Amino acid sequence: MAVTSESSSVQPLLVLYLDYDGVAHPDSVYRTRNGIELLHHPGHSLFEHVPLLDELLAPYPEVKIVLSTSWLLIKGGYDHAKARLSPTLQERCIGGTFHRREMRKAWFQSKSRPEQVLLDVSRRNPARWIAVDDSPEEWPGWTSAHVVRTDPTHGIAEDTVLSELRVKLDAQFG
Repeated sequence: MAVTSESSSVQPLLVLYLDYDGVAHPDSVYRTRNGIELLHHPGHSLFEHVPLLDELLAPYPEVKIVLSTSWLLIKGGYDHAKARLSPTLQERCIGGTFHRREMRKAWFQSKSRPEQVLLDVSRRNPARWIAVDDSPEEWPGWTSAHVVRTDPTHGIAEDTVLSELRVKLDAQFG
């Protein structure tokens, strides 16, 4: 008697590494006695570009999100950071580049954003990935097809950034 087995199709891991400050809202975010506040940018609000990110990722339902933001270091960590996103984006979240169980906060803070993301890429080994980030540190040249550098004030909503993000999303995940 022949034994048959259903072949399980494993989806390749597709990841968007997401920074918050300078991406989802302007980068002037500070911890004050009133909580976390966006300062120096009248007319803007925290997480104002989350609906735009929802719209951009809608054609790519298989893309997962890894948070690569200093919000991971705030009390509440990953859960607090993830809760700032829309429900549909929260469903895509699979982790962060900082792991309290595995890393010391001082060690993590000593790494540049490109280093943090590239260490996570090495660990997770996604089939394809994009990092959306406003960090001033230089990314290695080989990452140019994977990185979208945002405008610190307008984040992903700045016209040239938005255009580049659309092109790279399609190239990596389309």
